Amino acid sequence: MFIKVRVFSGCKKEEIVKKNNNSFILKVKEKAERNMANKRVCEIIAREFSVSIKSVRIINGHQSPSKILSINDIF
Repeated sequence: MFIKVRVFSGCKKEEIVKKNNNSFILKVKEKAERNMANKRVCEIIAREFSVSIKSVRIINGHQSPSKILSINDIF
């Protein structure tokens, strides 16, 4: 399953907003440095879909706020 995520890093409060079935807006506290925000995005998406963190991968947008993520192990 592929989802689109728009990430806002360095926010005071973490929040996830579902725009539609495959699109989310995600606010994270971590800054966009040393891959910290990307790791937190994967953790939050894994928790949201009840899968392991290893099941979530960033396919496109490693250095961009707009990302495409792949989620495995969804039945």
